[in-house]
Amino acid sequence: TNLYRPTMQSYHSSVMATSGTKNYDLMYYLKGAAAGGICCSITHGALTPVDVVKTRVQLDPVKYNQGLVGGFRQIVAEEGAMALTTGLGATAAGYFVQGWFKFGGVEYFKIKAVESMGEEAAWNNKTAIYLGAAAGAETIADIFLCPLEAVRIRSVSDPEFCDGLADGFVKMFKSEGVGGFYAGLAPILAKQVPYTMAKFAVQGAAADAIYGSMGKTPAELSSGTNVGVSLASGVVAGVASAIISHPADTLLSKVNKKGAGGEGSMMTRLMRIAGETGFVNLCTVGLLPRCVMIGTLTAGQFGIFDTVMNALGASKFHFHNPNADH
Repeated sequence: TNLYRPTMQSYHSSVMATSGTKNYDLMYYLKGAAAGGICCSITHGALTPVDVVKTRVQLDPVKYNQGLVGGFRQIVAEEGAMALTTGLGATAAGYFVQGWFKFGGVEYFKIKAVESMGEEAAWNNKTAIYLGAAAGAETIADIFLCPLEAVRIRSVSDPEFCDGLADGFVKMFKSEGVGGFYAGLAPILAKQVPYTMAKFAVQGAAADAIYGSMGKTPAELSSGTNVGVSLASGVVAGVASAIISHPADTLLSKVNKKGAGGEGSMMTRLMRIAGETGFVNLCTVGLLPRCVMIGTLTAGQFGIFDTVMNALGASKFHFHNPNADH
Protein backbone atom coordinates (compact mmCIF):
# COMPACT_ATOMS: atom_id res chain seq x y z
CA THR A 1 0.00 0.00 0.00
CA ASN A 2 1.28 3.40 -0.90
CA LEU A 3 0.23 5.51 2.03
CA TYR A 4 0.66 9.26 1.79
CA ARG A 5 3.27 9.98 4.41
CA PRO A 6 3.64 13.73 4.74
CA THR A 7 7.04 15.13 5.61
CA MET A 8 7.05 17.55 8.52
CA GLN A 9 7.32 20.47 6.09
CA SER A 10 4.40 19.41 3.92
CA TYR A 11 2.38 18.62 7.01
CA HIS A 12 2.99 22.15 8.22
CA SER A 13 2.08 23.77 4.92
CA SER A 14 -1.03 21.79 4.20
CA VAL A 15 -2.36 21.27 7.70
CA MET A 16 -5.64 23.02 8.17
CA ALA A 17 -5.38 26.12 10.28
CA THR A 18 -8.72 24.94 11.60
CA SER A 19 -7.60 21.49 12.68
CA GLY A 20 -6.80 22.58 16.20
CA THR A 21 -3.02 22.18 15.88
CA LYS A 22 -1.03 24.91 17.61
CA ASN A 23 0.77 25.46 14.34
CA TYR A 24 0.11 29.13 13.97
CA ASP A 25 0.73 30.46 17.44
CA LEU A 26 2.21 33.72 18.68
CA MET A 27 5.74 32.53 17.84
CA TYR A 28 4.73 32.02 14.21
CA TYR A 29 3.35 35.58 13.96
CA LEU A 30 6.43 37.02 15.67
CA LYS A 31 8.69 35.19 13.21
CA GLY A 32 6.54 36.46 10.33
CA ALA A 33 6.69 40.01 11.69
CA ALA A 34 10.47 39.82 12.21
CA ALA A 35 11.00 38.40 8.71
CA GLY A 36 8.79 41.21 7.35
CA GLY A 37 10.71 43.89 9.22
CA ILE A 38 14.05 42.51 8.03
CA CYS A 39 13.01 42.15 4.39
CA CYS A 40 11.46 45.63 4.14
CA SER A 41 14.32 47.30 5.99
CA ILE A 42 16.99 45.69 3.75
CA THR A 43 15.21 46.32 0.43
CA HIS A 44 14.15 49.90 1.15
CA GLY A 45 17.52 50.71 2.74
CA ALA A 46 19.37 49.41 -0.33
CA LEU A 47 17.20 51.54 -2.59
CA THR A 48 17.68 54.77 -0.62
CA PRO A 49 19.83 56.38 -3.38
CA VAL A 50 17.14 55.64 -6.00
CA ASP A 51 14.54 57.05 -3.65
CA VAL A 52 16.55 60.23 -3.06
CA VAL A 53 16.79 60.83 -6.82
CA LYS A 54 13.11 59.92 -7.36
CA THR A 55 11.95 62.29 -4.59
CA ARG A 56 14.10 65.13 -6.00
CA VAL A 57 12.81 64.55 -9.55
CA GLN A 58 9.21 64.61 -8.30
CA LEU A 59 9.81 67.75 -6.23
CA ASP A 60 11.85 69.70 -8.78
CA PRO A 61 11.39 68.29 -12.31
CA VAL A 62 12.71 71.50 -13.90
CA LYS A 63 16.15 71.16 -12.32
CA TYR A 64 16.34 67.36 -12.40
CA ASN A 65 15.23 66.75 -15.97
CA GLN A 66 17.73 64.13 -17.11
CA GLY A 67 15.98 61.05 -15.79
CA LEU A 68 17.19 58.70 -13.10
CA VAL A 69 20.83 58.26 -14.14
CA GLY A 70 21.21 61.95 -14.93
CA GLY A 71 19.72 62.75 -11.52
CA PHE A 72 22.34 60.56 -9.82
CA ARG A 73 25.11 62.41 -11.67
CA GLN A 74 23.68 65.85 -10.84
CA ILE A 75 23.34 65.14 -7.12
CA VAL A 76 26.80 63.55 -6.84
CA ALA A 77 28.41 66.43 -8.78
CA GLU A 78 26.74 69.11 -6.67
CA GLU A 79 26.63 67.55 -3.23
CA GLY A 80 28.92 64.51 -3.21
CA ALA A 81 28.01 60.83 -3.06
CA MET A 82 26.92 60.97 0.59
CA ALA A 83 23.88 63.02 -0.41
CA LEU A 84 22.49 59.83 -1.94
CA THR A 85 22.25 58.28 1.53
CA THR A 86 20.07 61.11 2.89
CA GLY A 87 17.37 59.64 5.07
CA LEU A 88 18.91 56.14 5.22
CA GLY A 89 18.40 55.89 9.00
CA ALA A 90 14.77 57.03 8.77
CA THR A 91 14.16 54.71 5.82
CA ALA A 92 15.64 51.59 7.46
CA ALA A 93 13.92 52.25 10.80
CA GLY A 94 10.60 53.25 9.23
CA TYR A 95 10.40 50.25 6.96
CA PHE A 96 11.45 47.80 9.65
CA VAL A 97 8.45 48.99 11.68
CA GLN A 98 6.23 49.01 8.59
CA GLY A 99 7.37 45.54 7.45
CA TRP A 100 6.86 44.18 10.96
CA PHE A 101 3.19 45.18 11.00
CA LYS A 102 2.58 44.63 7.28
CA PHE A 103 3.91 41.08 6.81
CA GLY A 104 3.09 40.03 10.39
CA GLY A 105 -0.41 41.51 9.98
CA VAL A 106 -1.05 39.86 6.62
CA GLU A 107 -0.07 36.45 8.01
CA TYR A 108 -2.27 37.04 11.06
CA PHE A 109 -5.37 38.21 9.17
CA LYS A 110 -4.95 35.52 6.51
CA ILE A 111 -4.79 32.67 9.02
CA LYS A 112 -7.60 34.08 11.18
CA ALA A 113 -9.79 34.28 8.06
CA VAL A 114 -9.12 30.60 7.28
CA GLU A 115 -9.85 29.65 10.88
CA SER A 116 -13.18 31.45 10.88
CA MET A 117 -14.32 30.52 7.34
CA GLY A 118 -12.99 26.98 7.08
CA GLU A 119 -10.55 25.71 4.46
CA GLU A 120 -12.91 25.28 1.54
CA ALA A 121 -14.49 28.74 1.74
CA ALA A 122 -11.05 30.29 2.27
CA TRP A 123 -9.60 28.52 -0.77
CA ASN A 124 -12.48 29.77 -2.92
CA ASN A 125 -12.17 33.34 -1.63
CA LYS A 126 -8.43 33.60 -1.26
CA THR A 127 -8.11 36.75 -3.41
CA ALA A 128 -10.65 38.53 -1.20
CA ILE A 129 -8.75 37.34 1.89
CA TYR A 130 -5.43 38.62 0.46
CA LEU A 131 -7.04 42.00 -0.30
CA GLY A 132 -8.68 42.31 3.12
CA ALA A 133 -5.64 41.10 5.06
CA ALA A 134 -3.35 43.45 3.14
CA ALA A 135 -5.66 46.45 3.63
CA GLY A 136 -5.95 45.85 7.38
CA ALA A 137 -2.24 45.21 7.92
CA GLU A 138 -1.16 48.17 5.78
CA THR A 139 -3.47 50.63 7.57
CA ILE A 140 -1.99 49.61 10.94
CA ALA A 141 1.56 49.74 9.53
CA ASP A 142 1.06 53.23 8.04
CA ILE A 143 -0.01 54.74 11.34
CA PHE A 144 3.46 53.80 12.58
CA LEU A 145 5.29 54.66 9.34
CA CYS A 146 3.76 58.10 8.71
CA PRO A 147 5.87 60.17 11.16
CA LEU A 148 9.10 58.55 9.91
CA GLU A 149 8.12 59.17 6.28
CA ALA A 150 7.35 62.85 7.05
CA VAL A 151 10.82 63.31 8.57
CA ARG A 152 12.47 61.45 5.66
CA ILE A 153 10.78 63.46 2.90
CA ARG A 154 11.54 66.72 4.74
CA SER A 155 15.22 65.74 5.13
CA VAL A 156 15.53 64.79 1.43
CA SER A 157 13.87 67.99 0.19
CA ASP A 158 15.73 70.17 2.74
CA PRO A 159 19.09 68.54 3.61
CA GLU A 160 19.85 71.35 6.13
CA PHE A 161 16.73 70.49 8.16
CA CYS A 162 18.16 67.89 10.55
CA ASP A 163 21.18 65.78 11.55
CA GLY A 164 19.44 62.45 11.61
CA LEU A 165 16.24 60.78 12.65
CA ALA A 166 16.00 61.77 16.33
CA ASP A 167 16.97 65.38 15.61
CA GLY A 168 14.41 65.54 12.78
CA PHE A 169 11.65 64.28 15.07
CA VAL A 170 12.39 66.89 17.74
CA LYS A 171 12.57 69.75 15.21
CA MET A 172 9.41 68.72 13.41
CA PHE A 173 7.54 68.31 16.69
CA LYS A 174 8.64 71.76 17.86
CA SER A 175 7.74 73.49 14.61
CA GLU A 176 4.56 71.65 13.65
CA GLY A 177 3.35 69.61 16.63
CA VAL A 178 1.93 66.09 16.33
CA GLY A 179 -0.20 67.15 13.34
CA GLY A 180 2.95 67.72 11.29
CA PHE A 181 3.81 64.03 11.50
CA TYR A 182 0.39 63.00 10.23
CA ALA A 183 -0.08 65.66 7.54
CA GLY A 184 0.62 62.99 4.95
CA LEU A 185 -1.50 60.17 6.45
CA ALA A 186 -4.42 60.42 3.98
CA PRO A 187 -2.17 60.35 0.88
CA ILE A 188 0.05 57.64 2.42
CA LEU A 189 -3.03 55.46 2.97
CA ALA A 190 -4.27 56.33 -0.52
CA LYS A 191 -0.93 55.23 -1.96
CA GLN A 192 0.05 52.34 0.29
CA VAL A 193 -3.25 50.53 0.84
CA PRO A 194 -4.08 49.90 -2.88
CA TYR A 195 -0.37 49.19 -3.47
CA THR A 196 -0.19 46.57 -0.71
CA MET A 197 -3.53 45.03 -1.67
CA ALA A 198 -2.30 44.65 -5.25
CA LYS A 199 1.10 43.45 -4.07
CA PHE A 200 -0.13 40.58 -1.89
CA ALA A 201 -3.08 39.56 -4.08
CA VAL A 202 -1.03 39.56 -7.32
CA GLN A 203 1.91 37.82 -5.66
CA GLY A 204 -0.40 35.17 -4.20
CA ALA A 205 -2.15 34.62 -7.53
CA ALA A 206 1.15 34.56 -9.47
CA ALA A 207 2.74 32.12 -7.01
CA ASP A 208 -0.33 29.86 -7.15
CA ALA A 209 -0.24 29.96 -10.96
CA ILE A 210 3.45 28.97 -10.97
CA TYR A 211 2.85 26.13 -8.50
CA GLY A 212 -0.21 25.09 -10.54
CA SER A 213 1.80 24.95 -13.75
CA MET A 214 4.40 22.77 -12.00
CA GLY A 215 1.63 20.56 -10.59
CA LYS A 216 3.21 20.68 -7.14
CA THR A 217 2.39 22.15 -3.75
CA PRO A 218 5.01 24.33 -1.99
CA ALA A 219 5.48 21.50 0.50
CA GLU A 220 6.73 19.13 -2.20
CA LEU A 221 9.45 21.49 -3.41
CA SER A 222 12.79 22.49 -1.92
CA SER A 223 13.05 25.77 -0.03
CA GLY A 224 15.33 27.07 -2.81
CA THR A 225 12.63 26.46 -5.43
CA ASN A 226 10.04 28.13 -3.20
CA VAL A 227 12.24 31.21 -2.82
CA GLY A 228 12.61 31.24 -6.64
CA VAL A 229 8.81 31.22 -6.98
CA SER A 230 8.62 34.07 -4.45
CA LEU A 231 11.13 36.10 -6.47
CA ALA A 232 9.35 35.52 -9.79
CA SER A 233 5.87 36.23 -8.43
CA GLY A 234 7.31 39.24 -6.57
CA VAL A 235 8.48 40.87 -9.82
CA VAL A 236 5.00 40.48 -11.36
CA ALA A 237 3.36 41.83 -8.20
CA GLY A 238 5.80 44.74 -7.97
CA VAL A 239 5.18 46.02 -11.48
CA ALA A 240 1.40 45.69 -11.10
CA SER A 241 1.35 47.50 -7.77
CA ALA A 242 3.76 50.23 -8.97
CA ILE A 243 1.42 51.16 -11.83
CA ILE A 244 -1.65 51.17 -9.56
CA SER A 245 -0.16 53.39 -6.86
CA HIS A 246 1.98 55.73 -8.97
CA PRO A 247 -0.41 58.74 -9.14
CA ALA A 248 -0.75 58.82 -5.35
CA ASP A 249 3.03 58.46 -4.95
CA THR A 250 3.67 61.54 -7.09
CA LEU A 251 1.07 63.53 -5.15
CA LEU A 252 2.57 62.43 -1.84
CA SER A 253 6.04 63.68 -2.78
CA LYS A 254 4.60 67.00 -3.92
CA VAL A 255 2.29 67.62 -0.94
CA ASN A 256 5.11 67.23 1.60
CA LYS A 257 7.02 70.06 -0.08
CA LYS A 258 6.71 73.26 1.96
CA GLY A 259 3.84 75.45 0.76
CA ALA A 260 2.74 73.02 -1.96
CA GLY A 261 -0.88 73.36 -3.05
CA GLY A 262 -1.35 76.65 -1.21
CA GLU A 263 -3.55 77.02 1.85
CA GLY A 264 -6.54 75.00 2.98
CA SER A 265 -7.21 71.44 4.05
CA MET A 266 -5.21 68.45 2.89
CA MET A 267 -7.86 67.43 0.34
CA THR A 268 -8.05 70.96 -1.11
CA ARG A 269 -4.27 71.07 -1.49
CA LEU A 270 -4.16 67.59 -3.04
CA MET A 271 -6.91 68.46 -5.54
CA ARG A 272 -5.09 71.68 -6.44
CA ILE A 273 -1.77 69.86 -7.01
CA ALA A 274 -3.55 67.15 -9.04
CA GLY A 275 -5.20 69.84 -11.18
CA GLU A 276 -1.91 71.65 -11.79
CA THR A 277 0.00 68.47 -12.64
CA GLY A 278 -2.65 66.90 -14.86
CA PHE A 279 -3.87 63.29 -14.76
CA VAL A 280 -1.63 61.89 -17.51
CA ASN A 281 1.48 63.37 -15.89
CA LEU A 282 0.48 61.99 -12.49
CA CYS A 283 0.22 58.50 -13.98
CA THR A 284 3.34 58.57 -16.16
CA VAL A 285 6.05 60.90 -14.80
CA GLY A 286 8.80 58.74 -13.33
CA LEU A 287 6.80 55.52 -13.90
CA LEU A 288 9.54 53.46 -15.56
CA PRO A 289 12.15 53.93 -12.82
CA ARG A 290 9.40 53.22 -10.29
CA CYS A 291 8.44 49.95 -12.03
CA VAL A 292 12.08 48.87 -12.03
CA MET A 293 12.48 49.95 -8.43
CA ILE A 294 9.28 48.41 -7.06
CA GLY A 295 9.65 45.26 -9.20
CA THR A 296 13.12 44.65 -7.75
CA LEU A 297 12.02 45.71 -4.30
CA THR A 298 8.99 43.41 -4.16
CA ALA A 299 10.89 40.43 -5.54
CA GLY A 300 13.59 41.07 -2.94
CA GLN A 301 11.03 41.40 -0.15
CA PHE A 302 9.23 38.13 -0.84
CA GLY A 303 12.56 36.35 -1.45
CA ILE A 304 14.12 37.61 1.79
CA PHE A 305 10.87 37.02 3.72
CA ASP A 306 10.84 33.34 2.70
CA THR A 307 14.57 32.96 3.37
CA VAL A 308 14.31 34.47 6.86
CA MET A 309 11.20 32.41 7.66
CA ASN A 310 13.11 29.25 6.65
CA ALA A 311 16.08 30.32 8.76
CA LEU A 312 13.78 30.87 11.76
CA GLY A 313 12.33 27.40 11.21
CA ALA A 314 8.83 28.62 10.37
CA SER A 315 7.16 27.28 7.27
CA LYS A 316 5.14 29.98 5.54
CA PHE A 317 1.39 29.57 5.54
CA HIS A 318 -0.03 28.70 2.10
CA PHE A 319 -3.69 28.46 1.21
CA HIS A 320 -4.54 24.82 0.81
CA ASN A 321 -7.13 23.35 -1.51
CA PRO A 322 -8.96 20.74 0.59
CA ASN A 323 -10.16 19.01 -2.59
CA ALA A 324 -6.71 18.51 -4.08
CA ASP A 325 -5.78 14.85 -4.45
CA HIS A 326 -2.82 13.83 -2.38
